[in-house]
Amino acid sequence: MSPPLTQIQTSPTPPASADVVVIGGGIVGVFAAYYLAQRGVSVALVEKGRVGAEQSSRNWGWCRRQNRDARELDMASKSLDLWEQFAVESGEDTGFRRCGLLFLSNDEAELSGWASWRDFAKTAGVTSHMLSSREAAERGHATGRAWKGGVYSPTDGTADPGKAAPAVAAALMKLGGRVHQNCAARGIELEGGRVSGVITEAGVIKTRTAVLAGGAWASAFCRQLDIRFPQASIRQSILSVAPMEHRLPDAMVMQGVSATRRSDGRYALAISGRARVDVTPQFMRFAPQFVPMFAKRWRSLLPGGLQGIQGGHETLKRWRLDAPTPMERVRILDPKPCLSTIKETHRRAVELLPQLRDSKITHAWAGFVDSTPDGVPGIGEVPGVPGFILAAGFSGHGFGIGPGAGHLIADLATGAEPIVDPTPFRPGRFNNSAWGKVADF
Repeated sequence: MSPPLTQIQTSPTPPASADVVVIGGGIVGVFAAYYLAQRGVSVALVEKGRVGAEQSSRNWGWCRRQNRDARELDMASKSLDLWEQFAVESGEDTGFRRCGLLFLSNDEAELSGWASWRDFAKTAGVTSHMLSSREAAERGHATGRAWKGGVYSPTDGTADPGKAAPAVAAALMKLGGRVHQNCAARGIELEGGRVSGVITEAGVIKTRTAVLAGGAWASAFCRQLDIRFPQASIRQSILSVAPMEHRLPDAMVMQGVSATRRSDGRYALAISGRARVDVTPQFMRFAPQFVPMFAKRWRSLLPGGLQGIQGGHETLKRWRLDAPTPMERVRILDPKPCLSTIKETHRRAVELLPQLRDSKITHAWAGFVDSTPDGVPGIGEVPGVPGFILAAGFSGHGFGIGPGAGHLIADLATGAEPIVDPTPFRPGRFNNSAWGKVADF
């Protein structure tokens, strides 16, 4: 069952030309297009299915700085401000609230890690409160149990994954930007080695700049241009329960289970880090580069099945540009949730939050989280293909930092001063033999 998602009406016919074409209608793609349109740039966004229908509506909805990797912290900070500014500027509702995020634990090593991050974050001006046992019990009173400690980040918050990307797309269209759903981009047209157009199923859009914000499809799309982009997708399962009489904290994690309140009162429940790894041709090709990441997270990653192959997003095949592609055969990646994970998630949540015992499960879904070997996204112009900007591999962080990433993409596309230092995200780093430190998240 797919998660709830706001539907929007868009034009079926793309323009003959645009200054910039954004490929992919997830949260990063729509924010990139929005900030481009704000600057008077003619922009067309093409989405093979529905805006926000893949991972952008299937995540926790957290917008946080807490526990961010140092390379993403500045972007996370800027994004929190941009979430707020967007609501004021556009009048659209993404469900964003600075509700604060609560982490509770009885694990001394985990608490020590949070304390170390708190000390580092102070140098970046980030407020993060370590909680004593008494304070953790007070903030986590809904659990009715004692905790050794915790951490509370008061200025972090959440947005509603079912509302956010469609809301940004609606604001984009108000600014004159074009959005085209059910319009797959099949490939890139080059002239003299640089981008000259985007080939879609509805025809060619002439442009000098193309942004690929294709999520789990990005690596296969890049392969059509002989661009090597190491990417692996893991399949995560989430459920939601109906609104309850007793309100729980808006966003909390305890003993591996998260609970996040949606704007309609439902609670989304998930096991932190738990995922299935589906073996695919693409996975096998890039597996050696992902050894450090998988070694770090082996306790949370479980063997998968055939859903990755069935989705078609991790194929190694080349496709024709004058015939339907895998993206047209599978408009929306909608994998089946792992039932054992759903049951275990609900069991843990009820054990820790007794108020959930009589709550009804309303939805259960899964999504493919696109990851890079170091857990940090690739954002920037691809070396050797002028005019082709990659924005993918967000490794489960894309929703929260979507506004900052979109702003950075717009900066790079227009030659403006970047909102954050783009160096840690440069796609060229994937050409090196050393992948760097695997992100902590």
